[in-house]
Amino acid sequence: MNVQKNVTLALLRTKLHALKLISPRKAGEEAFRLFITPPRRSVKISAVFEAHENLAFNFNGLTIRGHRVNHPQQKKVLLLHGFSSSYHHFEGYVQPLLDAGFEVLAFNAPAHGFSEGKTAHAVQYSEMIRQINELYGPVNGYVGHSFGGLSVCLALEQMEHQPDTRLVLIAPATETTTAIDSAFTLIGLQSKAIKAEMEKTIRRISGNDASWFSVTRTIPHIKASVLWVHDEDDDITPLRDALKVKQSSYPHVQFHITSGLGHHKVYRNPEVISHVVSFLSR
Repeated sequence: MNVQKNVTLALLRTKLHALKLISPRKAGEEAFRLFITPPRRSVKISAVFEAHENLAFNFNGLTIRGHRVNHPQQKKVLLLHGFSSSYHHFEGYVQPLLDAGFEVLAFNAPAHGFSEGKTAHAVQYSEMIRQINELYGPVNGYVGHSFGGLSVCLALEQMEHQPDTRLVLIAPATETTTAIDSAFTLIGLQSKAIKAEMEKTIRRISGNDASWFSVTRTIPHIKASVLWVHDEDDDITPLRDALKVKQSSYPHVQFHITSGLGHHKVYRNPEVISHVVSFLSR
């Protein structure tokens, strides 16, 4: 498997370097396309969700699919998965949230799970969150892991919400610039020129620099009460980015730092789930 992965990465590097010789701009555009293309994985069908109401809606021509559990309730929580993941991984949250009297909403982002699409980026995901709130809200609480954490922050920055809204960020993709650096490291690509062209592509498409897509930047503009959960051993969204926010000591943000759980186990840890549900229930 490692040999196959290494060959694939070598082919990607070769392709990007060849494109750079033909057109630096095309190399940047291809690098961005790869950055926002999640690998399609088989989706685990969670009985916890499948036993409840299926939902689907049109989002910019794409069919977005998900579930609604315990409808109708006044308190509603939206679960938001990370990149190349699925809301089914939040199955451990469902019963504790039901016991606390919540309605649970969960959808797969474009290009994830059974939702349509080939690519997914933070602006798109954030717009989807806003549409979910319009269709099935108002949502009182949000739980976002990784890419879902960044996307919900971008959404809330644009949405009307109150200080009693609850936002849980679990290992959020705090800085897009860090994610880009990590992606280039993963590929083994050291070309500063291609990275610069990719960032130009982001600016052309979104009107903003990559650094604008930052949880750190959005936090002062969010009214919601925030619980930020992060693990010391996270090698995907490093704790050092989160600590910059922690040092600012925002009164509406509290931190819960764990150890030994990494990036993926942290949001499925029973103690973390209990802490999250308790925070949402206050």
